[in-house]
Amino acid sequence: MALLEVAANSVASAIAAQAGGAGRVELCASLDEGGVTPSHGTIALARRALAIPLHVLIRPRAGDFVYQDAELAVMLDDIAHCRSLGCDGVVLGALTPDGALDRDACARLVAAARGMGTTFHRAFDLVADPAATLEALIALGFERVLTSGGMPSASAGAPRLSRLVAQAGARITVMPGAGIAPDHIAALRDATGAREFHASAKRRLPSAMRSPADPLGMGGGETRTDIDTVRALVAALACVKSCAP
Repeated sequence: MALLEVAANSVASAIAAQAGGAGRVELCASLDEGGVTPSHGTIALARRALAIPLHVLIRPRAGDFVYQDAELAVMLDDIAHCRSLGCDGVVLGALTPDGALDRDACARLVAAARGMGTTFHRAFDLVADPAATLEALIALGFERVLTSGGMPSASAGAPRLSRLVAQAGARITVMPGAGIAPDHIAALRDATGAREFHASAKRRLPSAMRSPADPLGMGGGETRTDIDTVRALVAALACVKSCAP
């Protein structure tokens, strides 16, 4: 059966992902900016709350994936922190200014994470040569790569995703992500041959503040993983050949 990983931006979202049937959580903060590393408290409480595997995003800031020495030091320290809390894996990546894999930085990050699962995140969608980069990730020891196939959504990137899955074989897991919804996840599975999928399954909640006035725009509701959407995604993945008769 295919596995669904849910990108969760809080402890509440992580709990909702598990309750909905997700097979793994990728914990992050600032999901609307593409995600950054969550706080110590968020990681610690999520680890205690979850029975399913917990992977943590290691990204020191929003923006590009070209990191200075100080930022790399932060990432290494965050990996050590995740290890100390018993996290199952980390999600990371680094590029050079010309759109190539930063092999030296990634080698240091993977070495620091040894014993935990390692996912190369969607920085992969910015590389100039995806096929060659996939081989480099395999050589570095990455467990999986999260990608939309270089397109705005995984559905649009399905042709490249299919080629990457075939190239990877059993050497690394190619995990489609970006814009995945219940109404097309099974078709994406059938089109690509992928066995793991990544979705945020999020919705915007109404504000808990009683005051109706919000002149500063600071009192909006939070974004949280939706249990029903997770359940629908998991159910769709369980269907054979897109549930066709």
